Amino acid sequence: MGKIDLNHLRTWIGKSRSDEDLISARHARLMAATVDYPAAGRICDGEALPPLWHWIYFLDGLPSRELGRDGHPARGGFLPPVPLANRMWAGGRLSFLAPVRIGSIARKESSILNVEHKSGRSGDLVFVTVLHELKSPQGDLLIREEHDIVYKDANAPGKSAAVAPPAMPAQFSRTYAPTTTTLFRYSALTFNGHRIHYDADYCRDVEAYPNLVIHGPLNATMLASHAEEVSGRRLRDFNYRGLSPALLGDSITLHANLLGDSVVLYATRNTDTVCMQAEAMLG
Repeated sequence: MGKIDLNHLRTWIGKSRSDEDLISARHARLMAATVDYPAAGRICDGEALPPLWHWIYFLDGLPSRELGRDGHPARGGFLPPVPLANRMWAGGRLSFLAPVRIGSIARKESSILNVEHKSGRSGDLVFVTVLHELKSPQGDLLIREEHDIVYKDANAPGKSAAVAPPAMPAQFSRTYAPTTTTLFRYSALTFNGHRIHYDADYCRDVEAYPNLVIHGPLNATMLASHAEEVSGRRLRDFNYRGLSPALLGDSITLHANLLGDSVVLYATRNTDTVCMQAEAMLG
């Protein structure tokens, strides 16, 4: 890939776009089926959309000629043309200010907040932070989200960060095992063409993952749902960060510790490596 020209990439800061969508009950019911949502009977018009399910709306539908080799939109449109091979959903911070009602119309306004270059053990890293604001037709702010995207060089074959779980056991844990069907359904629901989630040859030969990658936002969604389940309360804020990729064949265990008005969360793959950590503040 080419040299990183940070000054050029930072000219994207402030770039913005907006979209409007119907928060369809049908689409939400398909999501409920995909994640085996325990309260699927409450997925109907007028009910609050579960946390992070807004990611299945406001979808880009670019024609094939406008996609990059990885299946994402080609670089240099809304997002800056970072010249590093791999891009990943690194983490984010969300505030839930008012319910997003199923059956309602919502507006999403997005802008590039920051572009930052760092050097890590694996080489160059470029972080792009995008601000998303979901609003009602009247302009009321429903969700404020800062989303971090990381770009990095291709992985070294067989190399993956291993983050040990905390020494203290979690108060609440449950395990789920995503299958190829889970990955297919979630990619379809989010119209996510990233080939690491369905093209095993591309995973191995281009991005050097040993198997298909479980979506980071899927694991974040499962952690947010786990926080509501164990607390019995709605989320006010949710911060999450991916630590290592979870792969097809891994069993993902969601862990939670309830501490007053907060829930400390982490997800492990095959019980011994943390793939995501999060914290939720309760409403």
